[in-house]
Amino acid sequence: MGITILFKLLFVHILSDFVLQTDSICKGKKKEGAAKVGFQILHSLIHAVLAYLFVAQWDNWIIPVVIFVTHLMMDFIKSDYLKENMTTFIIDQAVHIAVIFLLWFSLYGYAEHWFEWFSYYLSNPRLWALITAYLLILKPTSIFLSLFIKRWTPEESASQSLPNAGKWIGYLERILILTFILAGKIEGVGFLLAAKSIFRFGELNKAKEIKITEYVLIGTFASFTIAILIGFITSQLL
Repeated sequence: MGITILFKLLFVHILSDFVLQTDSICKGKKKEGAAKVGFQILHSLIHAVLAYLFVAQWDNWIIPVVIFVTHLMMDFIKSDYLKENMTTFIIDQAVHIAVIFLLWFSLYGYAEHWFEWFSYYLSNPRLWALITAYLLILKPTSIFLSLFIKRWTPEESASQSLPNAGKWIGYLERILILTFILAGKIEGVGFLLAAKSIFRFGELNKAKEIKITEYVLIGTFASFTIAILIGFITSQLL
């Protein structure tokens, strides 16, 4: 019963925040004066009413009240004090999800069982091996790769790239490679390499692009090699 309510509250949040929040509501929350407040109240009310209906505990008014108040407060802070960017989006969603978890835990959670569960996993070496592997393929590997391919970096490559795009492409591809290997789906690595080849290596036949293409090939294969090695080592440790 308790875990079902948690999933219902998460479902309601996604439904209200992304499906039922129309463009007119989004634009209305950015207006000035009473109109903005009205749209913020409407959006928060949708969250609260749906939470009340889906949980279906008609004598429990704590859930809709808390969700309404916290959502309205967060919308007010976001519209008046925060810029509209990725960081704000993550903060906004993290706050709403944290409220849902805290609300559910305080009303339906079984603290003793959850503490036992957390203590078990925190003392489990498999968890720490996974965390270490994912951390290792991010910043440490990125630094190593930048130093490794520095001698081959063409002067024109920096001006032709988006800022930090290569770094984030590397992060994402290594996360996918490690996940594929740990999930036992090694064929996914081949699909990823083929997909990247289509986008990055199409200029190989142009002589003026040979240096950049070779540079990208070295970086790609080095990144794939490190991620695959870490993946296989981690899978053996697990």
